[in-house]
Amino acid sequence: MTERRGGIIGAVADAAREFHRRVTKTKGPIITEPLRIPRDQHPISRSSISQGTLKVLYTLKDAGHEAYMVGGAVRDLLAGIEPKDFDIATSAHPDEIRRLFRSCRLVGRRFLIAHVRMGEEILEVTTFRGPITESHERDETGRILSDNVYGTLEEDAFRRDFSVNALYYDIRDFSIVDFAGGVEDLRQRSLRLIGDPELRYREDPVRMLRAVRIANKLDFSIAPATAEPIHRLAALLREIPPARLFDEVLKLFLSRDAVANLEGLRKYGLFSHLLPLTDEALDAGEPSVEALIHRALVNTAARIVADQAVTPAFLFAAMLWPAYAKRLQHLERKQGHAPPVAQVQAAEEVIAHQQLRIAIPKRFSLPMREIWSLQPRFENRRGPRVKRLLTHPRFRAAYDFLLLRGQSGEPGAAELAEWWTQAQKGSLPPLPQDNEPPPVEAAAPGQAPKKKRRRRGGRGRRKPGDAPGGEQS
Repeated sequence: MTERRGGIIGAVADAAREFHRRVTKTKGPIITEPLRIPRDQHPISRSSISQGTLKVLYTLKDAGHEAYMVGGAVRDLLAGIEPKDFDIATSAHPDEIRRLFRSCRLVGRRFLIAHVRMGEEILEVTTFRGPITESHERDETGRILSDNVYGTLEEDAFRRDFSVNALYYDIRDFSIVDFAGGVEDLRQRSLRLIGDPELRYREDPVRMLRAVRIANKLDFSIAPATAEPIHRLAALLREIPPARLFDEVLKLFLSRDAVANLEGLRKYGLFSHLLPLTDEALDAGEPSVEALIHRALVNTAARIVADQAVTPAFLFAAMLWPAYAKRLQHLERKQGHAPPVAQVQAAEEVIAHQQLRIAIPKRFSLPMREIWSLQPRFENRRGPRVKRLLTHPRFRAAYDFLLLRGQSGEPGAAELAEWWTQAQKGSLPPLPQDNEPPPVEAAAPGQAPKKKRRRRGGRGRRKPGDAPGGEQS
């Protein structure tokens, strides 16, 4: 696949450079003049674009507007990757887009975006953005708070984050328009931020997360100038709304590149601003903790590759388990809380601390708490409680989590996981202590064994006036 990608991208880049030399008589990537690559010199055909995307593009074009497929879809198609979604940029303003599509819904606070539904597909359609000026509202860190300023195609291109995302597919003649040297960066397998990196990160700190994710997705290196400011600007992520960070974290970890993304986030000092308790647990260097999180990410990536369902609840349960287990142990052993009370309090404290950075919706945090609360119940393997646990609605997720703990080397978890694996086959396997006599409490030296105290009260206790045996006198 790498050779194939290199061949396609290399051919397109060579054609782009030759075309640029013929037009401008210069060498190097295009900075101010757009490079237009004709259809016969690039591999993107309409058959690789979704029908919904084509319909929206043609509708906008027929209404007299400029319309381009843009961003990750163009980038991925040039790299030989099937796009997950398609974005469209247009000269039409949001109200004009809404008049053209009855299924359109406008969303966004900082910048209005049109979501157009075509069957089961939801397409993101944005109006060309204008240049950044002093009139843009910013916070004290430089982050842009309001951005509903519209512009031209060229102005929109230089507002894009990375050069490989500033590639436009023109529906009029099926050519690719490159303003920022994105095709050349694809050939060099380099991720480069457009403009001054520090300024662009301050405008939107989420770009630091996107740099890690896109570089790993494409197996690119991050250009030195693009990478240099990340570590010292990582704390800017604290200015991002926790709800937005939740969406970005899902893109990072619910992917086939989850392990590489974790390593990249820790390398650039970003992870501690997303999941600080997890970062602290990893810094402690406990092998079972590292193995637990690594296996959770590997398993998630494998399920995504196999097109199987994944849930953020399980992923966050694994990520935050070390912090939860540590706090639970402290509450039970140091503060003397009863186990049920300690479990509830530990979960509430850990989740509340995490919500300050990433807003985990209740539809995920509640199942996560159930997965945690069911772990101690696996230790009770006697009587009807076994059958009750086997029929619990959350048993499968909790059992999978127990398996994960066992595979990670957590003490005692592997034996428990094996017992419950056998229990699901119909007959309950013997317990380790079934063949041993019950323990006898040892007496202190020089003392006789303690006599068993008779239970007072209960059904055998006589009422005043009753004769022995319960008969009336």
